[in-house]
Amino acid sequence: MRYVIRLIYAVLVCFSINKNSYSQPTNSNPPNIILIMADDLGWGDVGFNGNELIQTPELDAMAQNGLVMSRFYAASAVCSPTRGSFLTGRHPERYGITHANTGHMKKEELTLAELVKDQGYATGHFGKWHLGTLTVTEKDANRGGPRGTAHYAPPWENGFDVCFSTESKVPTWDPMVTPDPQAQDIGNRVPGEHFGTYYWSGENQKVTDNLSGDDSRIIMDRVIPFIDRAAEAAKPFLSVIWFHTPHLPVVAGPEYRNLYAGLSEDQQHYYGSITAMDDQIGRLRNFLREKGIAENTLILFCSDNGPEGPEQINRTQGSSGPFRGRKRSLYEGGIRVPALIEWPANIEAGQKTNLPVSTSDIFPSLLGILGIDNQKGVTPLDGANISPLIQNKSETRQTFIPFKFQKQQAIMDNRFKLYSADNGESFALFDLQNDPGETIDIAAANPEKVAALSGELENWLISCEKSNRGMDYQ
Repeated sequence: MRYVIRLIYAVLVCFSINKNSYSQPTNSNPPNIILIMADDLGWGDVGFNGNELIQTPELDAMAQNGLVMSRFYAASAVCSPTRGSFLTGRHPERYGITHANTGHMKKEELTLAELVKDQGYATGHFGKWHLGTLTVTEKDANRGGPRGTAHYAPPWENGFDVCFSTESKVPTWDPMVTPDPQAQDIGNRVPGEHFGTYYWSGENQKVTDNLSGDDSRIIMDRVIPFIDRAAEAAKPFLSVIWFHTPHLPVVAGPEYRNLYAGLSEDQQHYYGSITAMDDQIGRLRNFLREKGIAENTLILFCSDNGPEGPEQINRTQGSSGPFRGRKRSLYEGGIRVPALIEWPANIEAGQKTNLPVSTSDIFPSLLGILGIDNQKGVTPLDGANISPLIQNKSETRQTFIPFKFQKQQAIMDNRFKLYSADNGESFALFDLQNDPGETIDIAAANPEKVAALSGELENWLISCEKSNRGMDYQ
């Protein structure tokens, strides 16, 4: 009965929000959409951002063939909130996903998958979900099972037709097997035993085959058949690919470790896992070309937050480049992440932009590309449609990018960033144009700018509080 009630409610919500609130698309040739996200990959962990050690030839080729976004921001300093912003255009501070393993994707929220599915797209999610539990019947991952029933919100109930998803992290090699403690973050699990996090393809549908070896390859083994079926049916598709790499526990297979012979064991594993992921991105790109659909396929690649820390301790070998901070920090190193877009039909090769872009911008930007009016859906959105700015090669946006994570708050315009570590009791101001490393606090010399940005931040936080009380759904 509980599932029947959920289904009826979901149908009513879908009808009231999706069907009546969005216009039909005006794009007569809608692109295929592939959204790729790495997990804890630092801004400085890719060749196209200047890393000379980690081999990422496919990402570098994409950068040369598309647009690099050098000021691309995750909506949060940890993974789950960023993922929520990606699918809704709304900062998850509005709907309770304030940290990893906190809250879930509420059924009232409208996801990108639900929206494009209604426009005829095939939809698939592959990899880490982290926006709710995937089972109510057995213990799984961090919260899955009877204890986490309140947070059951799997991708197949959020618009995805095809799924190959885990609730949370798994090792980057042999994902079902607990690695040695040197891989880090194994908790109280016993090496050699099952890791305790499963892949699911639907309700009570646990995947049991083809789960050995490189986790990125295991994921791509499911992505390519999904795309192949959609292409054969002449359907546009949305493929959301959220790799676990290089989140701890970090393990690379021998083939990839050997690429970094002479470096430390920890570097071999961390760097090797990234190159393994890059190989699978190359496999995907080759398939799109062989299938004849690469030209009108939009691929966006980014990370969910900055690198795990502390810096270069054991397997936490990630680099935040020249920026201050790492994962869990709202300084640049915790939220500025590597990002690019490849779309041969519409994006000129070899482009680079310093336009500030957020993961919250993805939802409204894709709606803009598809020609779908988004003025009457679940509002407010925190993202903006930045596709016209990219097409016009503008590096100035008209909207602010706000952040909140635990006691930290921040807001930025095109040049300045206001930061607080104590819930707004005090603020630092940084000129990101001249001081991207955030080394000099200029708040005392710029009281008017501090007042203006803090006012905008306060208004946003008040808006988020109203959202949390459910006012957006009325």
